[in-house]
Amino acid sequence: MAQNIPAGATTSGSITAGATSTGAGPAGAVAVAAESTVATRMSAPPSFDVADFPVPHGREEEWRFTPLERLRGLHDGTAVATGEGVKVEVEAPEGVTVETVGRDDARLGRAGTPVDRVAAQAYSAFEKASVVTVPKETVLSEPIRIAVHGEGGTAFGHQVIELGAFAEAVVVIDHSGDAVLAANVDYVLGDGAKLTVVSVQDWDDKAVHVAQHNALVGRDASFKSVVVTFGGDVVRIHPRVAYAGTGGEAELFGLYFTDAGQHQEHRLLVDHNVPHCKSNVVYKGALQGDDAHAVWIGDVLIEAKAEGTDTYEMNRNLVLTDGARVDSVPNLEIETGEIVGAGHASATGRFDDEQLFYLMARGIPEREARRLVVRGFFAELVQQIGVDDIEERLIAKIEEELEASVA
Repeated sequence: MAQNIPAGATTSGSITAGATSTGAGPAGAVAVAAESTVATRMSAPPSFDVADFPVPHGREEEWRFTPLERLRGLHDGTAVATGEGVKVEVEAPEGVTVETVGRDDARLGRAGTPVDRVAAQAYSAFEKASVVTVPKETVLSEPIRIAVHGEGGTAFGHQVIELGAFAEAVVVIDHSGDAVLAANVDYVLGDGAKLTVVSVQDWDDKAVHVAQHNALVGRDASFKSVVVTFGGDVVRIHPRVAYAGTGGEAELFGLYFTDAGQHQEHRLLVDHNVPHCKSNVVYKGALQGDDAHAVWIGDVLIEAKAEGTDTYEMNRNLVLTDGARVDSVPNLEIETGEIVGAGHASATGRFDDEQLFYLMARGIPEREARRLVVRGFFAELVQQIGVDDIEERLIAKIEEELEASVA
């Protein structure tokens, strides 16, 4: 198991049972103990029916980090949709089809099934869904932009982004305003398609957002997800990837900046369910202020039939002030030894005083030096976005958060 953890950092994770794990390939593979399991084997079976999931009480593996009392009833069925929930607007280039459909549309739910009670509640309660379709062999030069703006109420939503064979697109989903929102988002990639999705959670301070993102990656298709989380009281995002054919690739990137009192939780699952596919996961977070709480759970499952898998996941956290808390748990479950490579790493540490001293010794004021260190920490993920105005907005938001920390 490749850890790559700097001195003094903390990590938590597991590799299951009787398989092998390496950081760079089969050479040096090691046997691992059988006592560890991951959440994929601990939770209830996936279902579209909310009745199939018991009401969580916080002791369950998949809920033990989440402040249930702050979910405003999304977890126990007491939340009721109101007319002022969210407003959704889609701006799409020519050639893209945008539809509003009913619950009986056959395209809904194809990418994945709800895996917890909130996702099942969202699926059971939405009335209309948004379906965005990029026809086969269509290559978009401009991004599709989906604005989800909270109007102060409670809402349940469902969105589908579908790309035909060999289509290429970038989609930006921008969440803002104030709302209590539970949603499912499906990404369906045809053979050879390339999709980049940037999901920005820039909610107002009191918003609650719980969402399951399902990606079904076709043969030789490429999926890139960039999840950016800043605002909200409680944000819990659950990206999940499965493969519909060999040769698929998935990259899951995430960036979060957790302020005082905020709870930001990202729980990922990459299910390598077919042979010869790749995945790469990189999430980075910064925290500041009392009771800032970030949670990252990274689950990778390599099924027995998924020979030739190549996967790696990493989470790094930068704690800027006292009073903040991080829970980082990478999990790797391997059911075949015939893999190219598999590994994970997790590191959490405080602000690097040596880097700060190095910059200040060269005449850079402390405030500017701190800004440069944090920007450098996030730089590789910002570059993955590929949308200029979103990258500029993100850098500006990081600057704003840093100004607040030294004010």
